[in-house]
Amino acid sequence: MYLGCHLSASSGYAAMVETASSIGANTFAFFTRNPRGSRAKQENPQDAARAVELLRERHFGPLVAHGAYTMNLCTADPEARAFAADVLLDDLRRMAAIPGNFYNFHPGSHTGQGTAQGIEYISAVLRKSLEPGYPVTVLLETMAGKGSEVGGRFEELKAIIDAVGSNRVGVCLDTCHVYDGGYDIVNDLDGVLAEFDRVIGLDRLKALHLNDSKNPFHSHKDRHECIGQGSLGLKTFETIVNHPALKNLPMILETPNELPGYAGEIAALRGLER
Repeated sequence: MYLGCHLSASSGYAAMVETASSIGANTFAFFTRNPRGSRAKQENPQDAARAVELLRERHFGPLVAHGAYTMNLCTADPEARAFAADVLLDDLRRMAAIPGNFYNFHPGSHTGQGTAQGIEYISAVLRKSLEPGYPVTVLLETMAGKGSEVGGRFEELKAIIDAVGSNRVGVCLDTCHVYDGGYDIVNDLDGVLAEFDRVIGLDRLKALHLNDSKNPFHSHKDRHECIGQGSLGLKTFETIVNHPALKNLPMILETPNELPGYAGEIAALRGLER
């Protein structure tokens, strides 16, 4: 089972591998740049090469990088869309230094233009960004469906994937988001996965964000809670980490924790493995 959490990229890739190892993780996530800005850390090829070596030696699963929250590929503002497109392309180029991993991002908010227009904008940018062929798979994150978010329904993600037409596009399923979005993974995980398979295809599901939720089912909000302390409950996560369709995917904790808390959650989840 590949379990990890979000780590700070400020100290470099190799340091993140060491930190992950110290808390019992064998994967991790990191923001490619300031999550609420645009600035990216200076590249260090030697550090990246050392990280690749450590990841192989320690048998880590795929990493799940995360795009900045400010990157909205489908906003009505053309300058902001162009900025987001530039950020995405630069992030994929940077990810080539640690090849074979995932780059996850929020599809964006259409800001009143309508979902169809939002999907068209997102798909066009993704097609162009994938043209250079960087060795990274892009993941669309499932969203809670608040406001004008795109990606709150499986059909919306499927429409983007079909329009892009590439096998290097997948999905990262966020447990808090899908539950808040109206997919009842607490009482019917098998049914939700069957729906995902029918609409998108389970072969496109590449990673999970493990988060409990502060909100009730179908609330269309997005407030993460520590594992077992929210409306999903510990039993749901026991089912998830043992599910044959999920247990071999990288699972990233995004709970409101610091490193000791993440270490505790990773140990607890490993204790649920059958």
